[in-house]
Amino acid sequence: MFRLWILIFVLVLIWSGISPTDRLTWWLEVAPALAALAILGATRQHFPLTPLCLWLILVHCIILMVGGHYTYAQVPLFDWLAEWLGQSRNNYDKLGHLAQGFVPAIIARELLLRLKVVNGKHWCAFLVVCFCLALSAFYELIEWWVALISGTDAEAFLGTQGYVWDTQSDMLMALVGAVLALASLHRYHDAQMARLNFFRQNGDE
Repeated sequence: MFRLWILIFVLVLIWSGISPTDRLTWWLEVAPALAALAILGATRQHFPLTPLCLWLILVHCIILMVGGHYTYAQVPLFDWLAEWLGQSRNNYDKLGHLAQGFVPAIIARELLLRLKVVNGKHWCAFLVVCFCLALSAFYELIEWWVALISGTDAEAFLGTQGYVWDTQSDMLMALVGAVLALASLHRYHDAQMARLNFFRQNGDE
């Protein structure tokens, strides 16, 4: 399964890196995906993640790589959707921030429960939501720092498109994503963690 994961990741990464709209933006957007690949490679043997977690990470990486290729304000499908829905902006960035809450919520939940950082499921859910909001806020700070360092070159990375409440709406989307992930996937996630634990206890990969 992990070989297929790697194959898809590499193919999308290669496509993404071929003549992107803005090379600086491409590096900024793809960097978290490359970091995820490195972390997964380093931890796969002694702390493998559930298939659910792995595939969600891949989906998030693909969202980042697509955004890096076109820039978030110019993804063609969302230009078409904006025109069809009568919207004034390309909202691909909102999909990215929804994923920024949805995917880290499952990652954080898995770490908190498997490492026994917290026992109660309700406390776990609360801490996961807090983590996702903190992550979203920190990412907004990173965008601000990039804007200060790079000046106008950061506009493609920020993707605000003139929307005055862009930062706040980004954080709201991350919150919605985290809550949706916990509400819709917690039972399936529990079953996958139990199965993974069973195989590891019995020495079966």
